[in-house]
Amino acid sequence: MSKVIKNHFFHLPLDYSNPKSEKIQIFIREISRKEHNKLPYLLYLQGGPGYESPRPISSLKWIDYASKFYNILLLDQRGTGKSTQLNIHDFSHEENNVAVEKIALYRADNIVRDAEEIRKSLIGNKKWSILGQSFGGFCCVHYLSYYQDSLEKVFITGGLPPLSAHPDDIYRKTYKRVFEKNLLFYKNFPKAQKNAIKIARYLQKKETFLPNGDSLTVKRFQQLGLQLGFSDGPSKLNYLFEDAFVKDELSYTFLKNIFSEQSFDTNPLFTILHEACYAQKFSTNWSAQRIRKEFQQFNDGHDNFYFTGEMLFPWMMDEYKNLKPFKNIALGLAEKNDWSILYDKKILNNNIVPVAAAVYTNDMYVDRDYSIRTASEIKGLKIWETNKLEHNGLRSDGMKVLKKLFKLLN
Repeated sequence: MSKVIKNHFFHLPLDYSNPKSEKIQIFIREISRKEHNKLPYLLYLQGGPGYESPRPISSLKWIDYASKFYNILLLDQRGTGKSTQLNIHDFSHEENNVAVEKIALYRADNIVRDAEEIRKSLIGNKKWSILGQSFGGFCCVHYLSYYQDSLEKVFITGGLPPLSAHPDDIYRKTYKRVFEKNLLFYKNFPKAQKNAIKIARYLQKKETFLPNGDSLTVKRFQQLGLQLGFSDGPSKLNYLFEDAFVKDELSYTFLKNIFSEQSFDTNPLFTILHEACYAQKFSTNWSAQRIRKEFQQFNDGHDNFYFTGEMLFPWMMDEYKNLKPFKNIALGLAEKNDWSILYDKKILNNNIVPVAAAVYTNDMYVDRDYSIRTASEIKGLKIWETNKLEHNGLRSDGMKVLKKLFKLLN
């Protein structure tokens, strides 16, 4: 199906509490089936934080299906993609506390404020619908907490956030889930376990460098476990590991593939603001690092080697070359304890907007139990829960997911 694609650029305040503050560019790509149709808008909010919207370079089934009913808006959230990107050089002249407060402006609350300004510019006082994947779902629930009058319908896939939980409690649950994913991975791919142990032992004995000069340490190798929560992730890792060695040395191809696989440094907002997604009037203080100490199976040595998941750690600011300039800012963000409140339970308890959410029973990133609890706090929310899809269900089987959610609200 041919599509009409338009690009929109908006210049909006970095700090909405100071409308005269510096402006940043926010980019939206509009996808429609034909020029000048009268379909309503569906704004897509990407997962992350810190990742741009998908590019329409291949067929995305969910876009093909949703465009029967909506004109799709793909938002590059502030700091990403064709929006003004986060650049450490822009903060080089700032005091660290000032830089911390500026980067704190890249959370869900200001992403939603950007969306609201764009909505007014495109359609005035009319309503639009929104679709949030993963962290995009967190943005949707913030949207519901503060701007219900702007919303026609809300769809959430793998992204119902805990409304008030501390990251410590969240990580206690997700570490358990990551460990279960490791066990399942090794059960389905027994050779992958042997290969992973062999690679880890090699890295322990011999200093190894990635193509950009970064050291490939054991704990950085462990971070490939980020893939274990996606439907195609375990098989991708299995095939990556099986060709790791050439004549008892890690091959350049293997090292380059690992380098390409990890985007923590190309999308720094994900690394430095991830735990802050949960912060409301408290500091996170590198929660994933602290709670990891309660799960010694991740540190038991390489006879029982297990990968970590979506956890971010302070040592990354030393070992990822392109993250080093963000080190002091990241430390400041971890200590910050005056984060704004993201969700209003009272308003959500009296929600008037139709909401449908896909909950993935075995989701490695967004805990199922917290999602169900949050769903009970949003009046009228309808759930479709499945154990047949992973966190990337919208990407892997998007037509099925949206058919289910659209049907719930029809």
